Amino acid sequence: MADTLRRLVNSSPYSVLQDKLEAWYKDYHVFSCDQNLNRCCELVELTSKIQGQLFTILNLTAQEGGHYSGVDTLKSRLLPWLGSCFTIAASSVSTDTSLSLIQESVEKDRKIRELSSFHESDMLKIEDRLSSTRMELDSVKQELADTQIELDSTKNKSATTLLATEDEILHLKAELRVAQDQVDLYKRKLDKLDDYERQVRILRDEVSFLTAEKTVLQERLVRSRSPSPLPRRSRSVSPVRGESPTRAQLTSSSRHARMVSRFSDLYATERLDSQSVLRRYIDDLETVQRILFIAVVESFQAAKLAYRQFKGRVRKTLSSTHIGPENLEDAVVDYIVRNLDLYDVQTSVNDVINAMNVNPRISFPPEVDFVLISSFIREACRIAFAMQTLDPPLDLAFSSDGELYSDVKYRRSFDSEFTAPLVAFHVWPALLEGDTVILKGEAVTRRGALWRSRSRSSSPVRSRSGSPSRTFMPSRSRSPSPGLLSSSRL
Repeated sequence: MADTLRRLVNSSPYSVLQDKLEAWYKDYHVFSCDQNLNRCCELVELTSKIQGQLFTILNLTAQEGGHYSGVDTLKSRLLPWLGSCFTIAASSVSTDTSLSLIQESVEKDRKIRELSSFHESDMLKIEDRLSSTRMELDSVKQELADTQIELDSTKNKSATTLLATEDEILHLKAELRVAQDQVDLYKRKLDKLDDYERQVRILRDEVSFLTAEKTVLQERLVRSRSPSPLPRRSRSVSPVRGESPTRAQLTSSSRHARMVSRFSDLYATERLDSQSVLRRYIDDLETVQRILFIAVVESFQAAKLAYRQFKGRVRKTLSSTHIGPENLEDAVVDYIVRNLDLYDVQTSVNDVINAMNVNPRISFPPEVDFVLISSFIREACRIAFAMQTLDPPLDLAFSSDGELYSDVKYRRSFDSEFTAPLVAFHVWPALLEGDTVILKGEAVTRRGALWRSRSRSSSPVRSRSGSPSRTFMPSRSRSPSPGLLSSSRL
């Protein structure tokens, strides 16, 4: 019995019955007569099922009580209820009641018909709206198709315009290349014109110098022909040689000051610019400073070698035609001073880059080339070459990593260890005139510098595939022509 009661409680049949009654009440005026009768029969069937389950529970409960338990309850409640129900069911319905029932049924049918007519009219209105919406949708689709056609035509026109624009761009690029070629041609002509003007100025200077020499020689010839009490003694003393100094001797002091100033500017300006360029590719400041120091040292070595070779060629050219009050060496130096632009500086720059590529003291990434600082090397070579024409010539002090620091030659950099006695590496070389220091260099002092210099010097040479080997050649030969050398002494 308990299981049957539990199932009845879990299924909640009265809740379902109540929900069905409420739903039928809400939709009663909408449903037809058959639908309402079906709902009523459904509720009757559900009520009969519930009553059947209750009678089953009643039977099981009576069985559990035995033969005599519950007899009074059945006699006092169940049997009178059953008798009254059968009595009511057996009684007949009166005529008035049946007429009222018929009137109610007719009224309900009329309401159902009205509701159905209202429903049909609403459906017609909805269908009209749907048809109008479909017509609007068709018109929108047609407009969309027209817009798509216009868009395609616009695309075609744009493509045609783009092709025409590309053709115009190609034509303009071709004209720009032609204009650039003309500009390059004009620049080359202008450079040649500058070279011609410079040669004309050089020849004018040489002509004026030779005219002055000619005047001096003529005066000397006149004096030698005039009667003199001591002609032999005057010839042995050679006062004319001391009275007619060369151009190199006259401008030695001014050139000395100018070279020292250019060397200072090279340290203060060009070195910092080259350092900024190298720092874009190298993070280590020490490596950058080592590269610039070695570039300056190698530039002086290459410039001194080029000066010796150039001086030898000039001496060989002038030796066969030289006449004049000054000796041959003074004439050679004077010619070099007046023709410094004949120095082939690009060859020295290439030699410096090649020497730096095999220098074991530089730790440099293979993907970066020393051509980046070629302008700095070129200026250092020009300064070094011009310094060799002075008397005495200016040169760099000897330096090596791990040497004893000298206050006479160097000053410490800001990041040095001021108590360290040895030089870790050099930032800038000292400039010497003979044995006298005229410009101090810059060095970095640190403890353990001797061990660092030995370890760096014993490291293998790093190969660089991207380093140039005289890839930049001068536009024209700058070597002195023997005809120009000989004509300058005529």
